[in-house]
Amino acid sequence: MLLTLVAFVVALGLLIAVHEYGHYRVAVACGVKVLRFSVGFGMPLLRWQPKGSPTEFVLGSFPLGGYVRMLDEREAPVPAEERHLAFNTQPLLSRAAIVAAGPIANLLLAVVLYSIVNWNGVQEPRAVLASPVAGSVAQGAGLRGGEVVDQAALGSDELEPVRSFEDLRWLLTRGALEGVTVRLDVRSSNGAGHREVLLDMAEINSREADAQLFRKIGILGPWTRPVLGEVMPQSAAERAGLRQGDVVLQVGATEVVDGQQLRELIRQSVRGTEPLVQPWRIERAGQSMTLDVRPDAVVEPAATVGRIGAYVGAAPEFVTVDYGLWEGAWGGVVKTWDVSVLTLRMMGRMVIGEASLKNLSGPLTIADYAGRSASMGLTQYLVFLALISVSLGVLNLLPLPVLDGGHLMYYLWEGVTGRGVSDAWMERLQRGGVAVLLLMMSIALFNDITRLFG
Repeated sequence: MLLTLVAFVVALGLLIAVHEYGHYRVAVACGVKVLRFSVGFGMPLLRWQPKGSPTEFVLGSFPLGGYVRMLDEREAPVPAEERHLAFNTQPLLSRAAIVAAGPIANLLLAVVLYSIVNWNGVQEPRAVLASPVAGSVAQGAGLRGGEVVDQAALGSDELEPVRSFEDLRWLLTRGALEGVTVRLDVRSSNGAGHREVLLDMAEINSREADAQLFRKIGILGPWTRPVLGEVMPQSAAERAGLRQGDVVLQVGATEVVDGQQLRELIRQSVRGTEPLVQPWRIERAGQSMTLDVRPDAVVEPAATVGRIGAYVGAAPEFVTVDYGLWEGAWGGVVKTWDVSVLTLRMMGRMVIGEASLKNLSGPLTIADYAGRSASMGLTQYLVFLALISVSLGVLNLLPLPVLDGGHLMYYLWEGVTGRGVSDAWMERLQRGGVAVLLLMMSIALFNDITRLFG
């Protein structure tokens, strides 16, 4: 709990500070007088003003936001001798640059974070496919498990190297959410038999990026040996005589080739609501033996499934994924662009009803993911920060009047027509923008509560 809180506060503080610093830095560069730079709202916990600077820096008690207050005739009277320092008297391009600088700063932070991860290197599962889920797109495309994915691409794009299973998972996610065919260049684990496999993501028609998405695709994880890990006390596995380290060779009449297939066989070992007793052929300390296993029947939202109360599948084979200086930096740019485009497409699909509003996440989910990523190590936490930074940058560029994108929309109107938006229309648009933003926040918070406590 403490780790989650600390990781959440650090993440919010960093992302908000970078966003507001973008506004501040460009405002100063454009000759605008900045009165206050605040990270957080509410009662100030800390405030200081550097000698000779007109700006007061504040750390607020409520961390969900921040602001940069500039000299502006629309907010308070401005002395005549300082009028040239006011925001509202600046040229149109300067005002647009100041407003756009916040979201751009978040996107640049994401590029830096992704680049650091690329340079630092990370241990990730090798891109070896587990047995596909029965009836899935992967099984229909002819995948059987054990294939090594060397290259992949979306649609007619050029094939690119797949360095790890995480690279493949990201490509599959994009393909499924965009409804684009994913092309895989695969070979057998011994290096022979190269072939191209087409995964037709249009068959999925998924509206939500959730666990069921990958079940429909059929690729849930990397290949693992079908070995049992820790066996829980008083579990179905212990009652059957199974032990940690047992290698499962056969369940009923089905030969077992990997951990994913074994997990699926266990899930399916029920008839209606009753568990099935099946003979398992296992290998223990070099000796083959057969045990009768009766799993527990567990009711899930979609169906009743079998559980044995043991960790199933060994750890996958890992590879170190790292990049050179320029390759890593360019990879950071590409990843930031890809995540930004996917975020915009998902938002667009939610607006027209092609994607579920359940994809919206609020502060509770973000805090939960912050804690989880931090517990997995610095690299995963940096990836989390980069993802949230992209989301914050893209969200603020949306053409909603209360966001930076809304102000840019006003400036576009001013640039095209030669006159600013009238005060009456500004007030109407602001009220509408607040209503839309509050609705989005309410949906996100409802999703948080449902996801975490439902």
